[in-house]
Amino acid sequence: MNQTTRTQIRSAPQRAFERLRRQLSQVGYLSQGSVQDRTARKGGGAGYQWTRKVAQKTVTVALTRQQFGLMRKAVANYRMARKLLQKMEEISRRMIFESCPHPARHKRLSKKVLGTN
Repeated sequence: MNQTTRTQIRSAPQRAFERLRRQLSQVGYLSQGSVQDRTARKGGGAGYQWTRKVAQKTVTVALTRQQFGLMRKAVANYRMARKLLQKMEEISRRMIFESCPHPARHKRLSKKVLGTN
């Protein structure tokens, strides 16, 4: 494998990492939990709700329609940010272990051990 090929191989993960970092910088408001629209239920329903865990207990908060719309987007953003961070973490580990190998290690680390599978 020549030097140009090695540079291209190393730069592909770096490019992917930079792309993910740019996507992460575009994420707006964030919130854990989930939101529910219960207005369509028979008997009037419970309106709009936001639910999350606090100290291993479920907490539910009533929302206005406007809050519901913003919280729905914030929850979706949070889930997207977590996925982006997970991918960035996998690429980071791959790049770290490829760029700084452990000379005493005779066996390559598996994808399962690195969490890149």
